[in-house]
Amino acid sequence: MMTPDDIRAAAQSLDEAERTRIQTGLLSLKHPAITMDDAYAIQGAWVKKKIADGRRVIGWKIGLTSKAMQYALNIDIPDSGVLFDDMVFEDGATVPAGRFIQPRVEAEIAFVMKAPLKGPGVTVFDVLNATDYVTPALEILDTRILRVDPETKKARTIFDTISDNAANAGIVTGGRAVRPDEIDMRWMGAIVSRNAEVEETGLGAGVLNQPARGVAWLANRLAQYGDGIEAGQIVLAGSFIRPVEARHGDTIVADFGPYGSVSLFFA
Repeated sequence: MMTPDDIRAAAQSLDEAERTRIQTGLLSLKHPAITMDDAYAIQGAWVKKKIADGRRVIGWKIGLTSKAMQYALNIDIPDSGVLFDDMVFEDGATVPAGRFIQPRVEAEIAFVMKAPLKGPGVTVFDVLNATDYVTPALEILDTRILRVDPETKKARTIFDTISDNAANAGIVTGGRAVRPDEIDMRWMGAIVSRNAEVEETGLGAGVLNQPARGVAWLANRLAQYGDGIEAGQIVLAGSFIRPVEARHGDTIVADFGPYGSVSLFFA
């Protein structure tokens, strides 16, 4: 296990990387014995610093829900991170040049909660009952930690990703809001285009076979730390596409068919 000083130093390095747009080194390389508990402790320390600096928590994101991403990192469980108020972009907004380091975009279903969810024992049906509505969403990912160490060529691990607040950096919701009992979210999908060329397609079933299952997993995981999902919070249930690189001048559009579309332009 990492020491408290190690955890604080790691959180500080992530915060500095986000502010300066200069990536920090792999924590998994610096701390070879790092554990998942260590990684969430680093994330938690960084979250506390953000709150102390005046940022407000608005919800949660769930990552690594698809089999493809889990196989890539040799894991069998999702991860999670915290959403803040300054991560929100309007549908169709322009993302300023230099706002992020290496932005990528994922298409997701966002859950907006009308009631709290506290584990343990939260089920998919509990999630549906606690959800006010679901809506199309894009998540902007960013990497405050190097993807690959230039000297050793070692790639970042799940511990780096979790420490890095599950790589989340931005959120935009749009399209049509739908009550959870009016839709089979397994069949809610999107065609994701970059500059009018289709890059990815996917269905909600790619998220643990039912996006609400990821929200239940999150509520039960948070219960281990005495936390939970609060009424009014947004939960990004996990991507059902591979991340799309967002370069300068790119327009990213996710067409959710009957549920509308959501888009961003990267200056």
